[in-house]
Amino acid sequence: MSSAVDLLVKDAELLVVDGGREIPGGWVAVTGGRVTAVGAGGSEPDAATTISATGRLVTPGLINTHHHIYQNLTRSYAPAVNGTLFDWLTTLYPLWAGLDEEAAYVSAYVGMAELLMGGCTTSSDHLYVHPRPYLVDAEIRAARDIGFRFHATRGSMTRSVEDGGLPPRSVTQSTDEVLADSERLIKAHHDPEPGALIRVALAPCSPFSVTKDVMTATAELAERYDVRLHTHLAEDRDEDTYCLETYGCRPVEYFEDTGWMSDRTWVAHCIYPNDDELRRLAAAGIGVAHCPSSNMLIGGGTARVKEMRELGLPVGIGCDGSASTDHASLWMETRGALLLGRYRGGPGAMTARDALDIATRGSARCLGRADELGHLRPGACADLVVWDLHEVALAGAVSDPVEAWLRCGPARAWTTVVGGRVLVERGEPVLAGLGDVLRDHGRVARRMQRGV
Repeated sequence: MSSAVDLLVKDAELLVVDGGREIPGGWVAVTGGRVTAVGAGGSEPDAATTISATGRLVTPGLINTHHHIYQNLTRSYAPAVNGTLFDWLTTLYPLWAGLDEEAAYVSAYVGMAELLMGGCTTSSDHLYVHPRPYLVDAEIRAARDIGFRFHATRGSMTRSVEDGGLPPRSVTQSTDEVLADSERLIKAHHDPEPGALIRVALAPCSPFSVTKDVMTATAELAERYDVRLHTHLAEDRDEDTYCLETYGCRPVEYFEDTGWMSDRTWVAHCIYPNDDELRRLAAAGIGVAHCPSSNMLIGGGTARVKEMRELGLPVGIGCDGSASTDHASLWMETRGALLLGRYRGGPGAMTARDALDIATRGSARCLGRADELGHLRPGACADLVVWDLHEVALAGAVSDPVEAWLRCGPARAWTTVVGGRVLVERGEPVLAGLGDVLRDHGRVARRMQRGV
C-alpha cells in the first residue's frame, strides 16, 4: 500500500480483530475516525502518526454497559460498605441529594478518565438521582470535553420513602418532570448518526423506584424517538418480594406488563430470573449488563452468563457504580467475568476469549451498536487499546497473549484510541484539564461526605 492514513498501530504481538479473527504481528490503519484496513506485518500503509505495539496485545476498545459515575464522589464510604443492597442505597441516598451540576461534571470527567485507563472506549451511564436539573447535560459536557464515546441514560425515581419506595423525596421527581426532561435530553443531545459520540437512552432506576405509569410512558417515549431503554432488573431477592407485595407479580412479569420486553432494552444484573423468565427475555432480545465486582462485593449472586449466551441473549460487561465497586476498570471487570464464570460453571464455562467477546461485541450488542463497535473490521469506529503488562508479570506467558492478558496482570491500557484520537498515551490520560478537575472533585467529595 502507498496511500497515507491518519493513524497506524503496528507490530502488535497479536491483533484481535473480532471474536473470529486474530492476526499475529498485526497492524490496524485508521482514517477519519474509522478503521480502514487491518493486516500482517510488512504490508502496512504510510501514516501521519504511527504507534508501535511491539510485544503488546491490541484489542477493540472495551465497552461499559452499566455505570453510575456520580458515585465516585462517595467511594468506599464506610457506613455503607458492609450492608445489603437496600441498606447500602438508603445510607447513600441522603449524600447523593447534594449532587449538582458541578458534581455531575467533575465525577463524569474523572470517571471517564479512569475508564479510559482501564481500556474502555465507550460507556453508558445511569444517572437516576436528580435533586437538581441539568445533571445529565453536565455529564455530556464532560464527555464532549474529553472526546469520549458516551451513552447517557436518563434515569429516574418517582417513588420516595413516603410512597413506599427507598429514596428520600429530595432525589425523586414527578412523572411529568421525568417525561418532560427525558424528551428534552433526546432532542438536545441524542445523535442517531453512525459513529456518534453521544447518544441518549431512557432509564427508570428499577421496578421499586418508579410508578407503573413512568415505566409504561418511558417505553412509549423510547419507541417514539427510537432510543434505547435501560433499567435494573432481577438484581436482588428483596426485589422479588417487593414486586410481589406491590404489583402482585414477579419483576420480569411486571417488566412485560409495562411494555419493556423489546430488543431496544438492556438491563443491569438480571441475577434472579427463573428458567422460563430467562427464555422469555432471550426470545425478546433483551440485553444484560453483567457486573462481576458489584455482584461479589454486595454478595447478591451473579448472572447465569453461560446459559444466557447459549440462549442468545446479548451479554455485556458493566462496572456498576463506583460506590459499590470502588473502581472503574473494565479490565478488572472482564477478568472478574472470567473468574466468576469458571467459579460458577467449571473450567470449561469461560475462557479469556469468551470474556473479551462479552466486553466488546456483547457490550456493543447491548447498546445497539454491533455494526460499528466491539470489533476492528474495516468500517468500524476506530476505538482500540494497546495493552501493557509488566515483563515480570508476563514472564513465562509465551503461548497465548489473550489468555495471558486476563490470567496474568494487572494489565493497563498503554494506548487508548477513541474515534482515531489518542486519549491515553504511555498509560497516562492525555487530558490537559485533569489536574484541575481532580482538585475540584476532591473538594466536592469532601462537601458531599462531610458537609465541608
